[in-house]
Amino acid sequence: MTRWRVNADDEGHRLDAWLARRPEVGSRGRARTWLERGKVFLNGAAVGFPDAGRRLQAGDEVGLWVDRPGTASAARREVRDLRDQLRIVREDAALLVADKPAGLLVEPLPGEAGAEPTLLDLVADHLRNAVQVRPLVVHRIDRDTSGLVLFAKTRAAQEALKDQFERRTPSRVYVAVVQGLVTPQAGTWRDRLVWDKVQLRQRRAHPQDAHAKEAIARYRVVEQFADATVLEVSLVTGKRNQIRVQAGLRGYPIVGERLYRFGVARGTGPTLDRQALHAARLAFTHPVSGKQVRVTAPVPGDLRELLARLKGERRRG
Repeated sequence: MTRWRVNADDEGHRLDAWLARRPEVGSRGRARTWLERGKVFLNGAAVGFPDAGRRLQAGDEVGLWVDRPGTASAARREVRDLRDQLRIVREDAALLVADKPAGLLVEPLPGEAGAEPTLLDLVADHLRNAVQVRPLVVHRIDRDTSGLVLFAKTRAAQEALKDQFERRTPSRVYVAVVQGLVTPQAGTWRDRLVWDKVQLRQRRAHPQDAHAKEAIARYRVVEQFADATVLEVSLVTGKRNQIRVQAGLRGYPIVGERLYRFGVARGTGPTLDRQALHAARLAFTHPVSGKQVRVTAPVPGDLRELLARLKGERRRG
């Protein structure tokens, strides 16, 4: 096993980002793969993918056991399980829409093709018998967000669909369960965000930051509980981690959120193993027929269980 000691200069860094800078690891994608496969240890205890965002402390010992027995066979089982989970919502000669499970990247991280199975891999496997057809990514959602992802089957279809997203014409509606009681009942979130390449996260930009990007989302309250709110959020822009960071900035971190909490302590309120965010509805213009396409993805089991638990607590109260 390779072991490292975290120094004071690296205190507060994410575990996956810190690992990615070790020469023996080399990338964030490989760090996350080894976390998922049980090869990483923190202070002598095995840690997994849910711990990727854990903030390190000076003096922590991080270990990497690449040849840990059993992890290779576990990875093979994981690939088979993921292939079984692929759900195609709509497919025709020009495009395909899949309902992505949480925990799966849409496509490999830069330079990390083959490091771990992705939704793109599963869709490509689904299309393996089609002549000269390979899936092309149109848009992405976060690894731990579930729901609808759009792929094109031709370069012309991809360009037409990407143009729609750049012009902000598609409708993208998410279901989010957040901590706290959101007020008012409906509104618009507007922020200027910038991607921090060191911390690998979005942050609110300084007014004069030339790299800042506009982030806009509209929300409405669907249901409220004692200490949580179900929101329907419609994206106007589509920035990385947008809903997660905008909810967190307003003091309503998404249930299960590890990164964008902005002072709201973990361990308070309802919990979930991943952020409670689901891409539920998508509407766009078909790149060939010109007709409107509308697709939906039902809320997955873990979110249904969370909502049932919140409703049960309300009845007991």
